[in-house]
Amino acid sequence: MAKRDVYEELKDLQTEMLQIISKFEHVQAEVTKTLEQNAELKIENQHLREVLRSDGNDDNDGSNPEPQLSKSRQNLEKLYEEGFHVCNFEYGKRRENNEPCAFCLDVIYGER
Repeated sequence: MAKRDVYEELKDLQTEMLQIISKFEHVQAEVTKTLEQNAELKIENQHLREVLRSDGNDDNDGSNPEPQLSKSRQNLEKLYEEGFHVCNFEYGKRRENNEPCAFCLDVIYGER
């Protein structure tokens, strides 16, 4: 095999590898998007179940002294539990290895 042939094969292989990397990144982005949509739909589904369960029966007699999170903060808490950042710095990105994020926790549980 001539040196020129080997060089051309290496160039072709490099081009193929770059195409594969590009396809991989596209698929990875689509999977991330799908996972985010799935988490959002789970939260919405849970919210709708709660609305159906309550069926207009609000039995809030003040017997629960622990303050409850608002619906929006509950949604953020669920997204956080699904492994996503909810803080301003990393919003929507996956938390690597489910590491805790003080900024996210402040958004969910902090005083406003």
